Amino acid sequence: MSSVQTVTVLGATGSIGCSTLDVLARHPERFEVYALTANSRLDALFDQVLAHRPRYAVVQSESQAEVFLTRLKDNGLSTQVLYGEAGLCQVAAEADVCMAAIVGAAGLMPTLSAVRAGRKVLLANKESLVMAGQLFMDAVAESGACLLPIDSEHNAIFQCLPRFVDNGLDELGVSRILLTGSGGPFRQRPIATLSTVTPDEACAHPNWSMGRKISVDSATMMNKGLELVEACWLFRCPPSRIDVVVHPQSVIHSMVEYVDGSVLAQLGNPDMRTPIAHALAWPERIASGVGSLNLIAQARLDFEAPDEQRFPCLRLAREAAEAGGTASAILNAANEVAVAAFLDGQLAFTAIPQILEKVVESQENCEPRTLAIVQAADAEARERASRLIQAL
Repeated sequence: MSSVQTVTVLGATGSIGCSTLDVLARHPERFEVYALTANSRLDALFDQVLAHRPRYAVVQSESQAEVFLTRLKDNGLSTQVLYGEAGLCQVAAEADVCMAAIVGAAGLMPTLSAVRAGRKVLLANKESLVMAGQLFMDAVAESGACLLPIDSEHNAIFQCLPRFVDNGLDELGVSRILLTGSGGPFRQRPIATLSTVTPDEACAHPNWSMGRKISVDSATMMNKGLELVEACWLFRCPPSRIDVVVHPQSVIHSMVEYVDGSVLAQLGNPDMRTPIAHALAWPERIASGVGSLNLIAQARLDFEAPDEQRFPCLRLAREAAEAGGTASAILNAANEVAVAAFLDGQLAFTAIPQILEKVVESQENCEPRTLAIVQAADAEARERASRLIQAL
């Protein structure tokens, strides 16, 4: 490479952010950390700033920024401190590369800021496309931004395609996409016992180390449903051409079937540093720190169809993808509220899809012509979900 690329990591203290910093640290000749952001884990952010010396750190509020800046100065650090959505959008737009790893709807505006600036955007925030897919992809086309998927499944699909999808799957000879998912910790647990699931049980994923919100989404398979919506936008295809396949070992990260009968799969150990390294260096390849996959020790790879009675959230997501409009934004907003209530002990695990279905059925599905319409639908869905939970 001719020059060092600057990198902003949005959501630096989360699991994706930490994995990104691990990969970046392995290649100081290629990458320089430009900015790190965090919501509440300021001690972890301080340690990251100490280790990587970014130009900027971004925190949630002005009061946090004042305290954090004082702490940095007391330790001889010159990193500047910004705060709020404006700070996030600034650092997202200024670096050569933006790792968009903020969880949930909060990641939409800073990710869109990086896109509008024409940056190389590593998309780990699926909610950006779930909420505002058409507006987001239009912005990518207009700015010329390079959008690369980080979710292991979408990155696997991308690796199995000959090039970017510009005008749909047919131009590449693709018949369908096979989106794999582990089935989470409750794939074989008796359905009658799911109402007693605790937050710690839901967050104990058998294969991946993830944050608590996304771990619950994996346990309900809502995460796979949101990934289905995201895949429709990334690869310009209808939901009818995406099949979800439960693959407990999480070794095959997804597959692409071609019209000649060929099926290409991307395999690897379940470690997010692989897709992160792939996207950071694309179209080149660099070391990620992930060990080699031992197929002999793995011994077997299993597949099964998802059980929608066990995982009703997957059905709800597919229905939202088929409905279009603001349906998926409504579903996502209600899910964020319901999962937070479950993690706080206010809602039973099996009540999560019940809340989502009631919100989606009761709220008007609008045409998302502007971000304001999307954000209004998001806010309304959150309010509806909150009222339903309070009424229980």
